[in-house]
Amino acid sequence: MSVGIREATPDDSLGVRRVLDAAMLDVRDDLETRIETGDVLVAAEGGPILGALVLVPRTDGARVDAVAVRRARRGRGLGTRLVQAAAERVARRPLVAEFDPSVRPFYESLGFEVSSVGEGRLRGVFEVET
Repeated sequence: MSVGIREATPDDSLGVRRVLDAAMLDVRDDLETRIETGDVLVAAEGGPILGALVLVPRTDGARVDAVAVRRARRGRGLGTRLVQAAAERVARRPLVAEFDPSVRPFYESLGFEVSSVGEGRLRGVFEVET
């Protein structure tokens, strides 16, 4: 069975939390609301959630609040597919992410323009070319 990328459902809430917690990412208090509004994408293979991406809509695009993939499934393109699916959702508007320098190569490989925002944090902006 191949791994699919889809919108999370309310039944996916615990699986999404587990993936984000395992990656030591803060899980937003409004995760259930984000799921209900279609702003959480998951990578799944018919069973447990293998990866998750949480979006926060903005008037000028969207911000990636968190993206994570289960440790055993990393390096197989799931994070890339999640970010690409998020970029498609914001169609021709910027997708923004703030992150630690350790994941800079990941975002740069996807075409994000990266700059420093201070305090050891980076910001990446991905704009779809028209």
